[in-house]
Amino acid sequence: MRPAPVVPARNTRTVVAASADPGLQPGPVPAIPGVRLAGVRAGIRYPDRLDLVAVELAEGSETCAVFTQNAFCAAPVEIARRHLGAASPRYLLINAGNANAGTGGAGREAALACCRALARRRGISLEQVLPFSTGVIGEALPVDSIGKAMPQLLARLDAEAWPDAARGILTTDTKAKSAWAELCVNGKSLRIAGFAKGAGMIRPDMATMLAFVFTDAGLSRSQLDALLREQVEHSFNRITVDGDTSTNDACVLCATGAGPKLAESDGTNWNRFREALGGVFRHLAQAIIRDAEGAGKFITVRVSEGGSSSECLQVAYAVAESPLVKTACFASDPNWGRILAAVGRAGVEELDPGSLRIFLGGVPVVAHGEPHGNYSEEAGLAAMAGTDIEIDIRLGRGDSEETVWTSDLGHEYVRINADYRT
Repeated sequence: MRPAPVVPARNTRTVVAASADPGLQPGPVPAIPGVRLAGVRAGIRYPDRLDLVAVELAEGSETCAVFTQNAFCAAPVEIARRHLGAASPRYLLINAGNANAGTGGAGREAALACCRALARRRGISLEQVLPFSTGVIGEALPVDSIGKAMPQLLARLDAEAWPDAARGILTTDTKAKSAWAELCVNGKSLRIAGFAKGAGMIRPDMATMLAFVFTDAGLSRSQLDALLREQVEHSFNRITVDGDTSTNDACVLCATGAGPKLAESDGTNWNRFREALGGVFRHLAQAIIRDAEGAGKFITVRVSEGGSSSECLQVAYAVAESPLVKTACFASDPNWGRILAAVGRAGVEELDPGSLRIFLGGVPVVAHGEPHGNYSEEAGLAAMAGTDIEIDIRLGRGDSEETVWTSDLGHEYVRINADYRT
């Protein structure tokens, strides 16, 4: 499956790392000045997989993050939130294979013990380490295994180790997900790069399961926070696999300040940077959907002519998370009645069926709440046959528009989740 294209700003190049799709050969993610990474095998759940990652940030870097809205948030989420409010992070410590969620006080102490092991070796405060975990919920984090791997992990820190970091955070993902962009600002290079993981339990209320984006731009904490929230809202907050919000969701944006400084007052460069940053965020979010558990289809649900953004999202998520719509997409079946039914139960007040129009891949299917006069089953089948499917819903109520990306639902999703702990 080919990733959706990232449209670059003028004088900008945005490149999807080859690890995100075997068919692309753009070369490796470049170094971001002020960032070093490493990934090692700690044997957290599987003996022969990279599963422990560290990211080192240069002193003076700014870091912002958003976390899951799930009330049963994991221990590392609690600790990372606390540490982020107490100090400027120097290290991110990420493990896969164990979520350290639903583990109570023992889980919090385990997360702190791992942070402490890194902090002592680097001579920094405990609060300067942010922990992140992903994997099975309800099992004790193997602190001893992580501690034993710490010397090797720190010894391998390298500015070029993006592939190891991207692979080391995966669980049921089938491929690593990376993206990067480079701009020229006032004659100087400015870079953005990130990696993410997802696969299942994806309906973010802030981000996806784990996503990390870095830039060498010179940005203040307030600028960084505003950019993070803006970009998350239109990328990771617009994807869903199964409607489940994870206990461990986190999205982090770091700026090392080693490159050109940016200010909103410099409208052209600021907007170019925002566009490039948005391209990286959107690519990572869409890559998660393309690699969703058992996914064979990448589905874009676009809802327009809504009375408000919120009602467009109501409709989009009702369609994107409908098991009947998703299974129809899996079968390449243009069963538009399932889409119509999902729109009708989305909860939009005073929705007029007579104003509703639905298109599949540009093919008019429903007009004024009934079958379009020129619709044919052959045209519908053709619209559903490819790996990318577009569902275009027009409510006829206003000018608002929203887009959500989702995947189909088939046998492999059930198998993966039935066998997840075995």
